[in-house]
Amino acid sequence: MKKLFSNIKGDAFGGITAGIVALPLALAFGVSSGLGPTAGLYGAIFISFFAALFGGTNTQISGPTAPMTAVSMVVIASIIAVNDGDVNQALPVILTVFLLAGLMQIGLGMLGLGKYIRYIPYPVVSGFMTAIGVIILLTQILPSLGYYPKEDVEFVDTFKPQAEEVILENILKEEAEEGILVLEDFQETIRRAEKITEIDILKESQTLAAKEASGALGAVKAFPRALQNINWLELILALGTILIIYGFKRMTKAVPSTLVALLVMSGIAVGFGLDYRPIEEIPSGLPVPNLEIITGFKLSHVTPYVFTALTLALLGAIDSLLTSVVADNMTKTKHKPNKELVGQGIGNSIAAVFGGIPGAGATIRTVVNITSGGKTRLSGMIAGVLLFVILLGLGPIASKIPAAVLAGILITVGIGVMDYKGLKAIPSLPKDIKLGPFKLSSEVLIMLVVLFLSTFWNLVYAVGIGLIIASLMFMKKLGDLTAERSNVTPLKEDAWKDEAGFPENLKEEVFIKHLKGPLFFGSTSEFQQLAEQIPATARTVIIRLGRMQYMDQSGLYAMEDVLQDLNKKNIEVLFVGLLKQPQYMMERIGIIPDLIPKEHIFETFKECMKWVKKNVKDVY
Repeated sequence: MKKLFSNIKGDAFGGITAGIVALPLALAFGVSSGLGPTAGLYGAIFISFFAALFGGTNTQISGPTAPMTAVSMVVIASIIAVNDGDVNQALPVILTVFLLAGLMQIGLGMLGLGKYIRYIPYPVVSGFMTAIGVIILLTQILPSLGYYPKEDVEFVDTFKPQAEEVILENILKEEAEEGILVLEDFQETIRRAEKITEIDILKESQTLAAKEASGALGAVKAFPRALQNINWLELILALGTILIIYGFKRMTKAVPSTLVALLVMSGIAVGFGLDYRPIEEIPSGLPVPNLEIITGFKLSHVTPYVFTALTLALLGAIDSLLTSVVADNMTKTKHKPNKELVGQGIGNSIAAVFGGIPGAGATIRTVVNITSGGKTRLSGMIAGVLLFVILLGLGPIASKIPAAVLAGILITVGIGVMDYKGLKAIPSLPKDIKLGPFKLSSEVLIMLVVLFLSTFWNLVYAVGIGLIIASLMFMKKLGDLTAERSNVTPLKEDAWKDEAGFPENLKEEVFIKHLKGPLFFGSTSEFQQLAEQIPATARTVIIRLGRMQYMDQSGLYAMEDVLQDLNKKNIEVLFVGLLKQPQYMMERIGIIPDLIPKEHIFETFKECMKWVKKNVKDVY
């Protein structure tokens, strides 16, 4: 406790500054997610406070971030679509998924998996981060132009026939759940269908129109209509916001440029009484927990989103721990990764209960905190408290912020979050794979696959596919490297130092195989060629295993096949330097002693030489 208050002045200034930076971003991320500015603000308050209190990085400021919001946006849109476009109906399921993601983060931390996050390949992270930027840019183009598909009457009307079909399908589903057979009681279906009003059809049409224009691909499809229906006031507000953010940043970094843009453009819009579109109303008063998460819980509602929740948990872990590394470099300290995951999980879980969107450690806010004097976890807690005070005191005022201003802020966030370092490296990376007539870099291929799949298909599956491709590429490279270094050659070529005194007269009868590196499924095909490569003069093969540290099941059976082939040709095999793990594997399936008796296994090459001189005759 004493340590917590050891730097009150610095922590207070750092926390207040970070909280001010977080305010416009929290509102913007909330709007972008689809749950509204309040959800973004609640997420920032609870995650910032509790992740700081329970986390393992003293100076980290947490809250909604671009990657977490982009994934959340997909989750929210898909659940709302399943619930006929009704946000209130979908909200308990959405928050349950977010709560599950937080609990999974706690589990990851308690299982000690924090230290393994760093093994995710850079091309996957690079492609994903760039995709996040592209998604934010594309999805914010429509609101920055003042175009909202649900309000485009002509566009909505095109969905009316489909809306009628959807409503009728829902009636049939309801009847099926109630045990009503349509063929037996068709009058009941007619009765229910007659209750459908024009308002119902319009509402369903608006839902379908919004769904059609949602996400990056939807925004691209809707862009031509947006250009035909530009609201010039909204566009000017968005462009003004972007210009102030970049312009003010060049003048000074002492004051957050996003906050300046928010205040200036909102002040102009309100002060001049412009007819702009405000954000959703931010409720005043204390946040209230959403008890429907518990009272309305149904496992069937959440089951389809378990993998998505895990993705959110892993993404939050990566996002947070990368920020922790940045904080460590700046403060010359060392964070506790597993404790940090537990803290982030607690913060996300509590935020979900109160209706907040999930978040993670935020790099820019953390850097601002450190440079402003923050040194202990108190700074993150103060940032959360500041946002809470703003919620209570300035909620009605914040509700007057123009939606186009937040769209402008998000566009700058999208531009900033892209991985330019990875993009710039594309021309210089070695082209190590061939696809038809084209030579490509495997790392560039992985990055581009993740980038395009994340942007235009599915963020969750894109990362999984990227990891699979990266793993396969790595294993191929490792297999090629192992094969390249592990050659079957006569003793006179590439002999190791301790082989220098081998008898000249036995060099036609004895051949040596040097195994370097693991024998696993990526290198088995080359190893299996051993029996074919050995000439007819060979009577004995020495396999040197001192540098083969590991053998998997594929490698084990490849070894068995080769030894059986050599055994059929009456060629004796000697092992030198067999290590513990490969020996254990070979003993488990009987290679030792059935194919290689104990007396044919030697610790050193010198011992093996004695056996060779004694037992191998000079025939050629």
